[in-house]
Amino acid sequence: MARAILSLRALRRDARGTMVVEAAFVVPILCVLCFGAFDVSRMVARNAELQSAIDEAAAIVLAHPPQDEGEINAIEAVVKASTTPAQVTVAQQFRCDADPALVTTEAACGGGATVSAYLQITAADTYTPLWVGFGVGAPVALSVTRTVQIG
Repeated sequence: MARAILSLRALRRDARGTMVVEAAFVVPILCVLCFGAFDVSRMVARNAELQSAIDEAAAIVLAHPPQDEGEINAIEAVVKASTTPAQVTVAQQFRCDADPALVTTEAACGGGATVSAYLQITAADTYTPLWVGFGVGAPVALSVTRTVQIG
């Protein structure tokens, strides 16, 4: 019996395996945090890429307002070329007098109204984080819209 008590005391003083046990708890948590931070940074970079493409198109529109559908399509092609595959739409919008709502046709404003023309540029994409593959969360919808006055 005394021998068993001495063995337990010696075992209690022995600290050689404590670091392995602590690492077994801490390392998986640190790995998840690192991969999560990496994936979030990729998502933010993708959104910044979409914003940059929209900014480039807005600068082109301000420098040379489009006069016809062909030039609007050219602006859409610039946005598509500036970013990896994304859904890009460029649509002409109109504002009647001081109405806050935009309409899709100039005729909707009626006669006698002051009509302002706008170009609405939208780039949208879906980002699928790595953790979705493990059954956590869902894909994230990214969308950037810029409305530029052209007339």
